[in-house]
Amino acid sequence: MNPSELIDNYIAGLTDWRGSTLSHLRAIIRDTDPEMLEEWKWMGTPTWSHNGIVAIANAHKNKVKVTFAQGANLPDPSKLFNNGLGGNRWRAIDIYEGDQVDEPALRTLIRAAITLNTLKEKDKTRTKSNKPNKKRI
Repeated sequence: MNPSELIDNYIAGLTDWRGSTLSHLRAIIRDTDPEMLEEWKWMGTPTWSHNGIVAIANAHKNKVKVTFAQGANLPDPSKLFNNGLGGNRWRAIDIYEGDQVDEPALRTLIRAAITLNTLKEKDKTRTKSNKPNKKRI
């Protein structure tokens, strides 16, 4: 099975509100960036990448968690991040039953994460091209 099919199966197995919430989040992510790559990492984690990991999502007992890989470096004027605030890299949004997702704010975070990943990727390419070629003697 490809990663998208594994994510389909994962969501289908969540027969309560968590399944519909995760499906909705997935649709927002994919709609925000049609070039987003869906991956299945760490033996069961839906992952979305564009020039690096943008976000991962998991259903927990009483919540759905969306974690942004570079969340600490993203502007969050709408204060969506409500977990992992003390870390220096990851930031998460915990969504509980009955919570409404602020779609415009989530789309803004997704776009910011893609921009950050793209800038880092360009930086890596620039750094590699600036290194002098080593000659073997």
